[in-house]
Amino acid sequence: MRHTDAPGGAGDPPGFRVDDCATQRNLSAKGRADAARIGARLRSEGIAVERILSSPWCRCMDTATLLQLGPVEAEQTFGNVVVLSDQRESLIAGAGAVIDKWTGSGTLLVVTHGATIQALTGISPASGEIVVVRKRSGGGSEAVGRLILD
Repeated sequence: MRHTDAPGGAGDPPGFRVDDCATQRNLSAKGRADAARIGARLRSEGIAVERILSSPWCRCMDTATLLQLGPVEAEQTFGNVVVLSDQRESLIAGAGAVIDKWTGSGTLLVVTHGATIQALTGISPASGEIVVVRKRSGGGSEAVGRLILD
């Protein structure tokens, strides 16, 4: 899932720090409301989310938390590949490995950045959009659907 609405373009302001939300692009009021609404819709549809991982960026952590689907764990490898362009390949490889290793009985929900999702799936999602992936029998994963929950 791409984080919900966070105005200000791509990336973060110069001098941002991952450990200080005041230095980052953050969710707008619309983004906060959208995250809560998307979570309510997923709950009403009976989507069983077993584990939630998130980029450590505040806009992703906030989106994941506002979904109210369960505890959220920050996962460094889902960090912003635009801002951390020098680590892009290792982040994408790590993100793919986390997804590929998922063996739970329910859904793994990952909240991250559009550029990360695009690198993993070839799909450039809208804010708040969920790209559904499934494991391939021979290894790896593939995008099989897109959810835009209005």
